[in-house]
Amino acid sequence: MPQPLTIWAVSDGRVGIENQALGLAEAVQELTASTIVVKRIRYSSLYDRLPTALKLWPDAMLSERSDSLDAPYPDIWIAAGRATVPFSSRMRKRSGQRTMVVQLQNPRHNLKAFDLVIAPEHDHVRGKNVLSLIGSTNRVAPHRLEIAYENWRDHIDNLPHPRVCVMVGGRSKAYDIDEKRAHALAIEIRSAIQQSGGSLLLTVSRRTPDNARRVFEDVLHDLPGIIYDGKGENPYFAFLYAADHFLVTEDSVNMATEVAGTGKPLQILPLERRTLGSGEKFEDFHETLRAKGIAHPFNGILADGHYNSAHTAYPPLNETKRAAEHLLTMYLARRP
Repeated sequence: MPQPLTIWAVSDGRVGIENQALGLAEAVQELTASTIVVKRIRYSSLYDRLPTALKLWPDAMLSERSDSLDAPYPDIWIAAGRATVPFSSRMRKRSGQRTMVVQLQNPRHNLKAFDLVIAPEHDHVRGKNVLSLIGSTNRVAPHRLEIAYENWRDHIDNLPHPRVCVMVGGRSKAYDIDEKRAHALAIEIRSAIQQSGGSLLLTVSRRTPDNARRVFEDVLHDLPGIIYDGKGENPYFAFLYAADHFLVTEDSVNMATEVAGTGKPLQILPLERRTLGSGEKFEDFHETLRAKGIAHPFNGILADGHYNSAHTAYPPLNETKRAAEHLLTMYLARRP
């Protein structure tokens, strides 16, 4: 009987980044017996902001809060985020070529340092060892969403349909949201939900400026529904399960990809672009979703869609499973 594979899911611990690595690891686990170990890399404050090229002695730069990255090394190393690159690029040598190294996103590093790079199509990463995906890998799976919903059933079951989930990102290199834009969006969202006779499921991210968050809460607070304020258990997966319709700000590939995994109606909320030409990669991503009938722009009206969770507007997007199958095929071909 073969031993289960050991998989390390490595990141800097930020939820959005960690879930990409963990989601892919869990998808591999669905295909073959595996033990998953979550590893979080944290550099000391002195070195944290250094570019990857200057992290020449990464082990010595770690803080005491970082998990151990010492041997025995895993069969498969799945890493996401720039903080992991100094270790990912050294892992094959450290493990004596035993560990298969998988790097997610665009590593902005010599691709030959990795066995497999899994990057979003809109990043335009090219190479013999590159697999391009629509969006990002994630943890969205029906059984996981259903389990999460059980903890929120008493709060959500009686909310009127359509249940409209609003996912707000915020400030990034490409986008921003100020009070004025937040207020305009909130007014449109309020009107759309009231016209539909539905309810609100609102969640904001850590990147949402406080003033914008307060605007959404003030304008939408009296609608039937739930406004998650960041305290207590996160209802994010429960919202994915329960909502009939999604409105997602255009700055987040992760959130849009996760919604696309449900097969439910998705509309994109516009934000302010910080500079001329910024956000072009996001526009490529949204264009792909539009071409597949997954996403539509939001103009103050909920797009036509089935508001019954038993129906889907399009086949659920499952790029994580495709990536897991590709990864495992490579692994077995190299290490039968």
